[in-house]
Amino acid sequence: MDEMQEPRIGHADRQGLELQEITNAMVRLYKELFGRGPTKARTNYAGPDTLIATVENSLTAAERKMLELDEHQRVREIRIFFQHANEVEFTGTVEEITGRKVWAFVSGMDTNRDVSSEVFYLEPVPGA
Repeated sequence: MDEMQEPRIGHADRQGLELQEITNAMVRLYKELFGRGPTKARTNYAGPDTLIATVENSLTAAERKMLELDEHQRVREIRIFFQHANEVEFTGTVEEITGRKVWAFVSGMDTNRDVSSEVFYLEPVPGA
């Protein structure tokens, strides 16, 4: 009798699971940081060593009110401040999920479209 073998998960499947896990983690972090998670989020590789997490519709009621008063720059500054104040949580989460070191982290936001991005630059895999 042949023993049943465990199904193997391919590289693409494993990468897809990692990307979904990172997306879920970004939603959780946004909810913890700002009190409101985004309604739309995704994470993709932009080349072999760069991850981009994109979140949409994450502005709080207070931030939306500030934007009505044309305080776009103030909202961006507050968001960037909080994101970088919690950089260890963002980068640590990505490192834990991917098993790779994050050597640079960049946050950005388009307040007109309520779209934010978290960009993680990963150290290259030796020999890859």
